[in-house]
Amino acid sequence: MIDTHCHLDSTSFDADLDSVIQRAFSHNVKKIIIPGADIHTLPKAREIAHKYEGVYFAAGVHPNDIADFDLPTLQEYVKDKKCIAIGECGLDYYRLAESVEAKQENSEGSIEEIKLRQKEVFIAQIELALSLDKPLVVHIREASNDSFEILQSYKNARGVLHCYNADRILLGLSQRFYYGIGGVCTFKNARRLIEALPLIPKERIVLETDAPYLTPHPHRGERNEPYYIPLIMAKLANVLEMSQDEVIATSTSNAENLFRELKEYKCDL
Repeated sequence: MIDTHCHLDSTSFDADLDSVIQRAFSHNVKKIIIPGADIHTLPKAREIAHKYEGVYFAAGVHPNDIADFDLPTLQEYVKDKKCIAIGECGLDYYRLAESVEAKQENSEGSIEEIKLRQKEVFIAQIELALSLDKPLVVHIREASNDSFEILQSYKNARGVLHCYNADRILLGLSQRFYYGIGGVCTFKNARRLIEALPLIPKERIVLETDAPYLTPHPHRGERNEPYYIPLIMAKLANVLEMSQDEVIATSTSNAENLFRELKEYKCDL
């Protein structure tokens, strides 16, 4: 299996990173992708990717970190042979109100101004991905309509909608985008996602943990890690009425079609 979204560069893994990776590899998780969620940790992500044969990284700026966006820096990292995607990038309106309230004293802008800046940074990363023919790792939270509108306007953009949020409008992107399914599908309150899963084309589903976040049941409250990918796979098999072997084979093939460089290192299924 392939964990298509795992923050191995998080400080949560500093004390036992090697054990975390080896534990995953010993449980049929053969490849892991670190999303570039923080431009300041890209050196660490790159270092980890080069230390472990089955680990790769993406370079991008998360919508909550638009103040740190620096295109020349990203352009340098994407030259690396183990950088296989652009992102994690996208739109996140979830905490805008409290963010603006916290920054009012610094006069850093209204909600609408921050939304506009998020869109500008997202578009810049879409255009970078297109210029390099690389996939996008897209983060969308409380911003499905605006994200859909932007991605629809770039007809050649492709990638994965990380932590798919079950909004039906995003299913309209299934010709070019994959859908990252993680631990949320195991939550007791995941009814919307469970109902949306059968609507996703099977050839468009990829597995992810988003570790150290969104730990699947029955380990909620603990640190997440790629070792838990089999729990997500088993839940998908149950909901989609597929065998576990079929989910493994399909999701792995999907990930290799999405991140083309992975095909150079075939998983032993």
